[in-house]
Amino acid sequence: GEVAVSWRPSTEFVGNLYKGEGILPASPRHVWECIKPVAGGLRTTWDQNVKDFEVIEAISDTVSVCRTTTPSACMRIISPREFVDVVVMKQFEDGMMLSAATNVEHPLCPPQPNFVRGFNYPCGCFCIPVPG
Repeated sequence: GEVAVSWRPSTEFVGNLYKGEGILPASPRHVWECIKPVAGGLRTTWDQNVKDFEVIEAISDTVSVCRTTTPSACMRIISPREFVDVVVMKQFEDGMMLSAATNVEHPLCPPQPNFVRGFNYPCGCFCIPVPG
């Protein structure tokens, strides 16, 4: 399948908001297993921008505080990053699945040596079944 990426300027910060969308020839459950933000999940196997993902605190069965790390880039000119976010995951009766996250500070996850602490604005992923 093809993926379309669009963008628009943000009204909240200097920069752009990006949206990628596409239809994949796979079951929604299989796609969700590849993209959902969970420790030990498949995301680190295919996404070169995600080195590790760990749960700092499970607040409920759908809400957790997580730390994501990224590798260095551009021959180490860009330092490894770490992001701490509160993440909610939900599955709806119609089969749609989503994860939404935003930056948070957490006492169990102070900034770590050798990482630059990044800041995520609200973001998320949707997996929506389509007929056929």
